Amino acid sequence: MRHRKAGWKLGRNPAHRLALFRNLTKALIENERITTTVPKAKALRPFVERLITLAKRGHQKPETLLHARRLVMARLGPVAHATVMDGEDFTGQTVLQKLVDTIAPRYLNRPGGYTRILKLHTRRLGDAGEQAIIELLKQDEPSAFRGQRRGKEAAPAPTVAPTVAPTTPAETPAKN
Repeated sequence: MRHRKAGWKLGRNPAHRLALFRNLTKALIENERITTTVPKAKALRPFVERLITLAKRGHQKPETLLHARRLVMARLGPVAHATVMDGEDFTGQTVLQKLVDTIAPRYLNRPGGYTRILKLHTRRLGDAGEQAIIELLKQDEPSAFRGQRRGKEAAPAPTVAPTVAPTTPAETPAKN
């Protein structure tokens, strides 16, 4: 039984799963958009969003910036010191530097939901696995359909008309 066992196993043992998340996170931070399978994308989303929240916490309170950086570095492991590539050129930045200095400040005013998963209609060649794109949202881009149902707008709050007492005897209703 898997009672209270949250998360995706993805057919891997814990060490392999952590290595998978770290490598996918490195690719996502480096390119800001990757194509993978739907289960991997859904499992990666909370891992990445927690890292961004940790990095963001350092910018909200400057005295905790070093602590937040070290927490992110501990979660990323050796991948944190990998150099980011921009096309075929090295940028000189590490994954940790790009996450903390570039990506986290982008979301300072956003309370969460930094990623988007888009399902692709094509299947992966070989095992026909469902594919998805997971990407980081732009700075002021709204997350689609958050808190609302598709096609419907939020209903306005009902207003109560104020009651006014009649002032003249002609305005008072007649009693029968």
